[in-house]
Amino acid sequence: MATKTFSMEEVAKHNTKESFWLVVDNEVYDITKFVDVHPGGSQILYAHAGKDATEIFYGLHRQEVLLKYKRFKIGKIEGAEPQISIHQPGDLSAVPYSEPSFWLGYKSPYYKESHEKFRTAVRKFIEEEIKPIAAASEEAGKSPSNELYAKMGAAGFLAARVGPGPWIKAFTPFGVGVEEFDYFHEQIAHEELAKMSYPSFADGVGAGMVIGLPPVFNFGPDWMKKKIVPEVLSGQKRICLAITEPFAGSDVANIQATAVRTEDGKHFIVNGVKKWITNGTFSDYFSTAVRTDKGITMLLIERGEGVETEQIKTSYSSCAGTAYITFTNVKVPVENILGKDGKGFQVIMYNFNHERWSIIAAVISSNRLVLEECIKWANQRVVFGKKLTSQAIIRFKIANMAAKIESCQHWVDNMTYQMTKMKYSEQAIKLAGPIALLKFMSTRVSTDVSDDACQILGGRGITKGGMGRVIEAHQRTFKYGSILGGSEEIMADLAVRQAMRSMPNSRL
Repeated sequence: MATKTFSMEEVAKHNTKESFWLVVDNEVYDITKFVDVHPGGSQILYAHAGKDATEIFYGLHRQEVLLKYKRFKIGKIEGAEPQISIHQPGDLSAVPYSEPSFWLGYKSPYYKESHEKFRTAVRKFIEEEIKPIAAASEEAGKSPSNELYAKMGAAGFLAARVGPGPWIKAFTPFGVGVEEFDYFHEQIAHEELAKMSYPSFADGVGAGMVIGLPPVFNFGPDWMKKKIVPEVLSGQKRICLAITEPFAGSDVANIQATAVRTEDGKHFIVNGVKKWITNGTFSDYFSTAVRTDKGITMLLIERGEGVETEQIKTSYSSCAGTAYITFTNVKVPVENILGKDGKGFQVIMYNFNHERWSIIAAVISSNRLVLEECIKWANQRVVFGKKLTSQAIIRFKIANMAAKIESCQHWVDNMTYQMTKMKYSEQAIKLAGPIALLKFMSTRVSTDVSDDACQILGGRGITKGGMGRVIEAHQRTFKYGSILGGSEEIMADLAVRQAMRSMPNSRL
């Protein structure tokens, strides 16, 4: 159907409450039925009735508002076309530094055509299937539905987030086969989910799986791999990692939860508590650190009698299902040991590299999204008759963010490349220190990014919803990255201690 066209003179006639038109980017909107229910009140609209309201609109609203209320669009101004690009699901951004350099036309030794196609497909899936329900879910504190998990499983999105392995053959994430799929594909999956800008919901759709399933497929017996891995990656079941306790965070050796063998030796009786367990409130399985008579041991515990989970309220929404878990006389078959009895510390340490690396990828991507928001805002916000970008201090803040984010991006790409060339056992030895140091660096950058972004957005940067919602969410949640998977101080210390192990007998 042909688009109707109007002259500005014709639009100008519709300037009353009974017939209220306005123009945004050369497109005509009839908001007569909307003006009285406008969230900002009708009064702010009256001055723009029958006029071009492009500048005032983008000064107060995000572009997504136009998409939400597109039903009010009735045509466009004759002889004119929209000048502002409208983001479509899967689109890359052309804003400087808004994407890793390879996606903006630069050359890379790491990324190939399959990575580019994969990123586009993942972004499109997130923007069409996940993001539309994320905002309302975060506001209501509602965890992701079983239906959404099933969609993610069918698309191969869940499988993509636990890295290369035989499961890729069964799920072919977004059309990428097991021969092609590598850690760069997985990195992209973590980056894109973080860029969704709803941090609690993003964690709710499988953050627990990313760290809870690897102990199963790396250290579990064959029967467990055959049963649990397909259940979880198809979205039928959910799993989380249960290590942290009120008594033990980074101090893993201080685990207090106990597992005592029954007299017949066929089961463990587990008692203890776990705290701050992401996805714990709705998980079916728990990869759990306990203490047996032989030392720290990892067990797979299934939800059942004696397992109770309680929601913990943290800085973000309860979508992530952060839990306090109580195990009371839980009977667990000895066949559920992950690895060997008394050797759980090694399982935990092996798992940490992948966990921290996935956190790093997400942290850098969320920082980059904040940078993009700041650049857009500074380029459109007019203060004292000039754009914010005319101010040297604003340009400096943007430069400060961009330089640090780009540095972290190139470092994580290098770590990912090493992962593609090393066996899992070699990664655990050689990459523990560098990954810990990068985690420390990337989360420190988050602190600076949050500070600069809040200053650039001003009051909007500390207001939930609206123009500054991405900045406010980042400001409220960026500390998660600096604490989860090992605190900054522990990461910095670990990195130096690892480096000193290979220190030669050298002198000044």
